[in-house]
Amino acid sequence: MDRKLKLVITIIELLVFILLLWLAENYIDAFIKRILNVAAIYVILGVSLNLINGFTGQFSLGHAGFMALGAYASALLYMSPSLKAMNFFIQPIIWPLSEIEIPFFFALLIGGTVAAIAGFAVGAPCLRVGGDYLAIVTYGFAEIIRVILNNLQSITNGPLGLKGLPTYTNLYWSWGWALFTVFFIKKLVDSSYGRALKSIREDEVAAEAMGVNLFKHKTLAFVIGAFFAGIGGGLLGSLLMTIDPNSFNIALTFQIVMIVLLGGLGSITGSVVMGISVAFLMELLRFVESPMTIFGFTIPGIPGMRMLIFALILVITVIFFRRGLFGHKEFSWTWIFRSKGRNANESA
Repeated sequence: MDRKLKLVITIIELLVFILLLWLAENYIDAFIKRILNVAAIYVILGVSLNLINGFTGQFSLGHAGFMALGAYASALLYMSPSLKAMNFFIQPIIWPLSEIEIPFFFALLIGGTVAAIAGFAVGAPCLRVGGDYLAIVTYGFAEIIRVILNNLQSITNGPLGLKGLPTYTNLYWSWGWALFTVFFIKKLVDSSYGRALKSIREDEVAAEAMGVNLFKHKTLAFVIGAFFAGIGGGLLGSLLMTIDPNSFNIALTFQIVMIVLLGGLGSITGSVVMGISVAFLMELLRFVESPMTIFGFTIPGIPGMRMLIFALILVITVIFFRRGLFGHKEFSWTWIFRSKGRNANESA
């Protein structure tokens, strides 16, 4: 496919995307708009975790911890001093956080940077282990972060959390970051760094023998994945207008891992499609947690039934589609035009 044609199609795609965002932001119902914002955040989290789990082959369960750090760090920076004083009524917030207020964009970047530093601090020593052991260690890190946030009363407001956060997150912010995340990680995995990451996933010993620095590339994947997780956490906090340590528990980790596994380890397209699908299904399946009458029998509402359904879907997918629904496949215009040309030749 010609490069100029690719560029033209990409520009048209971007313009159509911006038009759809504008229409959605101005004309769609607030409830649907909220789901679309959540879907964009799930895309950011799914694609960034896929960089670690799918492309590098490291099984991490620490994304919720990175999200929590990004959410708190950014919120404490874009909240006004008066709002902080209202939240910290038991124990005052420490100086200079009590006086700082910066724009949302820069607060998000700093929140992502804090999460990236934590990603390095965790990834560097934890990469001595692998497989199930790495999953246990990273999950333990996420729980340690949650406990620390619960106890830092003068910084995080402890278990009370932060309430009444400004609602900066809209479709432009969420989908703009989602688009940048997909673009950045796609470019990364297509570069020499990406090929090194894939070689580590396939065979660490062979990759090291060919000169790939395992520590450098694994740590790079953790840092970048953690950065975007922090961005996703910051966007989620502003969308929900409240954050507390218990918001970033094992259930959130399960949702993100499920998006990656269902979409396909090593498939950005799969993470995007499943991130959007899970966001809508989480709302569509709310009825299963409400009391229902079937054939004269009343079934009481059972909280958590949605997650049970998702768990069953995940089990079925793992059994019949071991590489996920998309495997390692990616959407591209080149693949579509090639398929059309092949079909035309076969018809002729």
